[in-house]
Amino acid sequence: MRKEKQIKFLRWILLALITLFITTEAYLHIKLGGGESPSIHALCPFGGLESLYQIFTAGSFISKIFAGTLVLFGVTVLLAILFRRSFCGLLCPFGAIQEFFAKMGQKIFRKKFVIPAKVDKPLRYLKYLVLIITVLYAWRTAGLWMAPYDPWSAYGHLPEGLESVWGESAVGLILLVITLIGSLLYDRFFCKYLCPMGALYGILGKVSPFKVVRNENTCIDCGKCNRSCPMNIDIQHNTEVKSAECINCQLCVLECPKPGALENKEGQKSMKPLIVIALVVVVFFGSILTFKAAGVYTVLPAPLKAGEAITYDEIKGYMTIKDAAEATNTPLEHFYTTFKIPKNVPAETMMKEISKTVPDYNWDEVKESLEK
Repeated sequence: MRKEKQIKFLRWILLALITLFITTEAYLHIKLGGGESPSIHALCPFGGLESLYQIFTAGSFISKIFAGTLVLFGVTVLLAILFRRSFCGLLCPFGAIQEFFAKMGQKIFRKKFVIPAKVDKPLRYLKYLVLIITVLYAWRTAGLWMAPYDPWSAYGHLPEGLESVWGESAVGLILLVITLIGSLLYDRFFCKYLCPMGALYGILGKVSPFKVVRNENTCIDCGKCNRSCPMNIDIQHNTEVKSAECINCQLCVLECPKPGALENKEGQKSMKPLIVIALVVVVFFGSILTFKAAGVYTVLPAPLKAGEAITYDEIKGYMTIKDAAEATNTPLEHFYTTFKIPKNVPAETMMKEISKTVPDYNWDEVKESLEK
């Protein structure tokens, strides 16, 4: 089993590196004002789905979403068709964080808790409802309306400080805490019950030729596959795992002590766990690198050109007061007056952080008055 342990460790390293990268980018986006590092929204495939209607009807992306976000969405959809919810099980940073907390919980409580089937089964349908609601409202509002309620968005904005995140995304922060505490007790808590992208990938995965097959003649019914599954799928009593809940994490196959009892099948072809993981990584990162080389993969706003129009969201999102004044070709003193910024606020202050210096400053009210 030494080889299997090494592959499981490799999977952990892959998830940890992706999580570290996304976390670092989110931190730098906040601390550097977003000019050099993308926001957590731009690096989430769900943003591509949220922006689809705007792209087809207006030919533009919604705020904070770019061509690269749509590429991420397209590549993860391709992965779901080829290898089911592989993005969830092998690449998703939020899924990785949940698994890390689940491991901590199992160390603390020395057991793996399972929600009773009568409660668990109906709760699993919640994520499909979340998918429908979030997408319809995103298409209707042409914006990231869900951001204040999104635990992943709240996680990405933690560098702003808890007070700031609470002020802008109180519901998202509460859901983040619930997700992390829930994951201490129940593995992949958000993935099971609330993740809209997991719901979409699960639906698409139904047409995938990929599945885990159990050989009844070889299986010794030890139950290790069931105990290792973070999604609590009953692998032991099925000949094929075709559930929409399967995230293709490969843990059941790697944990199985009997060679040949559990196999990955892409159609009729058997595939070793390491090959499956390698193919998922190649398809995902290879596609991104290809689109990047073609100049299509962009997750940052293009530099403003002289005289080019700038939106209020861009002014607030990633600029200091001084940069915003220069971008709008407005004298700094006049910019302070126009945006009702008190004179004691330093010009190097980020627009979105003015309220930290002046608690009474309300960006939405200022924006509304300027749009009249």
